[in-house]
Amino acid sequence: MNIAVIFAGGVGSRMNTKSRPKQFLDLNGKPVIIYTLELFDNHPDIDAIVVVCIEPWIPFLEKMLKKFEVNKVVRIVPGGETGQLSIYNGLCAAEEYAAGQPGAVVLIHDGVRPLITEQTISDNIAKVAECGSCITCIPATETFVVNMGEGLEIPERKNSLVARAPQSFRLDDILSAHRKALAEGRNDFVDSCTMMNHYGHKLGLIEGPMENIKITTPTDYFIFRAMVEVHENQQIFGF
Repeated sequence: MNIAVIFAGGVGSRMNTKSRPKQFLDLNGKPVIIYTLELFDNHPDIDAIVVVCIEPWIPFLEKMLKKFEVNKVVRIVPGGETGQLSIYNGLCAAEEYAAGQPGAVVLIHDGVRPLITEQTISDNIAKVAECGSCITCIPATETFVVNMGEGLEIPERKNSLVARAPQSFRLDDILSAHRKALAEGRNDFVDSCTMMNHYGHKLGLIEGPMENIKITTPTDYFIFRAMVEVHENQQIFGF
């Protein structure tokens, strides 16, 4: 069983949208989160979707799921106080849905990353089958500078990658890591691959598309709008 956990929750936003969170911004009559969910809903190897949502927006999301006929969402759960706790809520819902089915795989994705591809989802599932985990990355196109406190470390660009999403794991493994973190009083891991690396798991990786951006600023939204227009034009003209 392959379950997508889509993180569409959180407090605050870097976009000055005031009353509307960025995942619910509208483009061509459709919220950003629906663009993201459709990619997983239409993928033949995704069996179910769990959405972690800002609690006051759950009724609106339910209406949008019906309107756009997104059919694989089996649970919508409220987010937690941190990103880590929100993802944990989603994983617990996935565990409940999987009902102990052995070998369940979970793909953890941001609701504001609507520009991934079907191939990226397929590659994640295949990599988890191969080595137990998958981190979607892109090559670094600029130089990284790491502030070590007493000096700077500059990794070679050819060896540098940027982690994106999905980040995918065996459901039992990622839940075990989360429960270790909670037992230790840790709730500040920035993402799932950081947590899994901390607890000694070997991480596999695949290279995803460069356009797999996270929509957190107005510039990101304008890029997303342009990419949607490009994809629509390709379909119209058969490119």
